[in-house]
Amino acid sequence: MRHASIQVRGLMTREEMERYNGLMDVGSFLEEQGRHDLAHHIQREVDILILPAIDRLKEKGRERDRENLRYMIDNGLLDEDDD
Repeated sequence: MRHASIQVRGLMTREEMERYNGLMDVGSFLEEQGRHDLAHHIQREVDILILPAIDRLKEKGRERDRENLRYMIDNGLLDEDDD
């Protein structure tokens, strides 16, 4: 089973994290039993589950970029017309 990154897991809600941990436990058990065919389905569910947290991480990055740009403009390091 592939784990989500620490950054993504850090942005998951409590409910998402509880479901994630449960799915990872089931997936790990299935892999130990050699049932990779079934573990694959669990991994797909994990991949779907983490999508909202990935979106939150992307939005944090965009917000940081906007703040950096605003800082640079406010401190004369960049003109508003510059790209």
